[in-house]
Amino acid sequence: MKQAKLSLAIGISMLALTNVSYADTEMKFGGYVKADVMFSDYGNGAPDSGSLSRQFYVPGTIYGEEGNGNQVVDFQARETRFNFKTVSDFDGHKLTGFIELDFMTHTDGNERVSNSYSPRIRQAFISYDNWTVGQTWTTFQNPGALPENLDFVGAAEGTPFVRQAMIRYTNGGFQLAVENPETTVNQYQTASRLTSGSGIVPDVVARYNFKTEGGTAISVAGILRQLNVEQNLKDSDGDVTQSIDSTEMGYGASIAGVIPVGNDDFKFSATYGEGLGRYMALNYANAGNLDASGEIQTISSYGGYAAYRHWWNDKWRSSLTVSAFKADNDTMLSSDQVNAESYSSYINLLYSPTKPLTFGVEYMYAMNEREDGSDGDLSRILFSAKYVL
Repeated sequence: MKQAKLSLAIGISMLALTNVSYADTEMKFGGYVKADVMFSDYGNGAPDSGSLSRQFYVPGTIYGEEGNGNQVVDFQARETRFNFKTVSDFDGHKLTGFIELDFMTHTDGNERVSNSYSPRIRQAFISYDNWTVGQTWTTFQNPGALPENLDFVGAAEGTPFVRQAMIRYTNGGFQLAVENPETTVNQYQTASRLTSGSGIVPDVVARYNFKTEGGTAISVAGILRQLNVEQNLKDSDGDVTQSIDSTEMGYGASIAGVIPVGNDDFKFSATYGEGLGRYMALNYANAGNLDASGEIQTISSYGGYAAYRHWWNDKWRSSLTVSAFKADNDTMLSSDQVNAESYSSYINLLYSPTKPLTFGVEYMYAMNEREDGSDGDLSRILFSAKYVL
């Protein structure tokens, strides 16, 4: 009997504790449903169905497939996403949990029957007061300064764009983070990408966010990273041809912001660095080249975008965006087949009959060029319907 009473007491106590724990917790389900129809014209032939650039514009994926038709249409709802967030107050300490999924980039489905695609993790993090741990936008990027484009990324070559795991400390406008390292380099005298995850030194990023009473918001960020390759290169028979063990430092700086212009706004970003690689233009260029002795030589790169959004009235608006990126390649170390420059431009018209619902049309044009002068271009008209949950 005493054991039964004790178990009942423990059960009641745990129930009470559970109720107390969640009494100050706010839970929110969010995301959006988005459907796209894309009419695309690839100058050198369209990539195959399901390829990445058939989902959204990715610099380096539009050089074309010889023998394929140039003009294609794609219907998709893959950008649809959902997220779950909790915010709790524990004795004056703020605890937040967040997870977000969508269905982009996968090739595990097809357009023949069911268009079934697996969900992928976008963000998953917890924050406790000033600390954030988990996967989210790199501290080197300012997502709030991205233009309002219908394309999944928009201004892809002109912005830092990375989501990854990190530990971040925030105090007011100041942020300091250590983030997951990953090195991409060109193999010696080839355009082949070598990806190395062997480094043990995390990327270090610092950022400061300024905001004025007039609504102007500007961020300044800097990054310091160690490029590291420790790998045996092998030939087609599996024999080791070269053992690489090299490190080099990379760095970069970026400024981005939003400036109100009456009811309109101007958004911009400008970035420069040595060895930035994957942090810019969706890894359009690598962080460095391997020389004949297997040492890393960094590649300098710079990019940016500018976007102006005009509100015609409280339901109609348009954005005009231009974006560019350039890498200073040493083709004596890589080859003349590596990516050199990328440009894109966008203009759209969006209509929101009610705040959560938006219909839009957008025209975009992009041009990519390799060091040998060969290029690929893409013209696309995109229609979208989006409902924010």
